[in-house]
Amino acid sequence: MIREHYDSETKLSWVLAALAGLLAAAAFTHSEGYFVTFMTGNAGRAVLGVFNDNQWLSISAAALLFSFLAGVVVASLFRRYVWPSQPHGGLALTAVALVAATLVDWIREGGPSLPLPLLPILLVAFGVGALNTTFVRDGEVSIPLSYVTGTVVKLGQGIERHIGGGSIRDWLGHLLLFSGYTFGAVVGGVISLFAGGTWMLAIASGVCAAATVYTHRYADRRGLWQ
Repeated sequence: MIREHYDSETKLSWVLAALAGLLAAAAFTHSEGYFVTFMTGNAGRAVLGVFNDNQWLSISAAALLFSFLAGVVVASLFRRYVWPSQPHGGLALTAVALVAATLVDWIREGGPSLPLPLLPILLVAFGVGALNTTFVRDGEVSIPLSYVTGTVVKLGQGIERHIGGGSIRDWLGHLLLFSGYTFGAVVGGVISLFAGGTWMLAIASGVCAAATVYTHRYADRRGLWQ
């Protein structure tokens, strides 16, 4: 069923959703609980920190939110003016951001044995924002890779349509996208048990670089955008 009813772009999105989950785990498990994929949480923290007399909570959450937004804007500009013939170019920008985060943490912030501070995490958030521009149709994101809330809503709506006389295809794709993200988070959690700080970022960078190479070769070979 999956091979027959889901195109190559959709299948690729499940893989990249797993990458988003891995990045979320890398940031969360080796920092002070920073979110790089959960912008709803960051927006709430940015406001509520003021009322809880926790200025750092507000500042860090707002910084993560704007860094994520900057990743979306920059990747979208690059998509329009720098790599118009490379629809998955945002993934390359994510890889660059992760390598930069690794170097910043290694050179300036402490090394592998310390928790990840905010500055490298801001670069990871930027990379996740860029990652979400990977699938765009008619100028809008068609598959948001880290927006789990929206995926769960669509999953619920698909289940309702299936109950009302539809088919399993109404919700299976959303379940697989959600499962991809969750699987990536599990993998990231397992890695965090053995690799901390800079090493965790280095592993995430390597995985993203491999995904970038695979994606470009995969898209070219299959002719997904021809």
